[in-house]
Amino acid sequence: MKLIQRLSASTPPFFSKVRNIGLILTAISGALMGIPAIPVIIIKVAGYLAVAGTVMSGVSQAAVQKEGS
Repeated sequence: MKLIQRLSASTPPFFSKVRNIGLILTAISGALMGIPAIPVIIIKVAGYLAVAGTVMSGVSQAAVQKEGS
């Protein structure tokens, strides 16, 4: 199965939820990084959340219901 086919195939319900949680984490971290007057440690944690959310979303999107032709 090619990557484009895998990314456009149907995603199992569990991985859809994980993908949505990853997108929410990424959005929250982006909002936190946009605030100018917060401590540096919160910015650092927001950066880690952004990476974790992006990886969760990407891996979850690549999961397929049934692999095959």
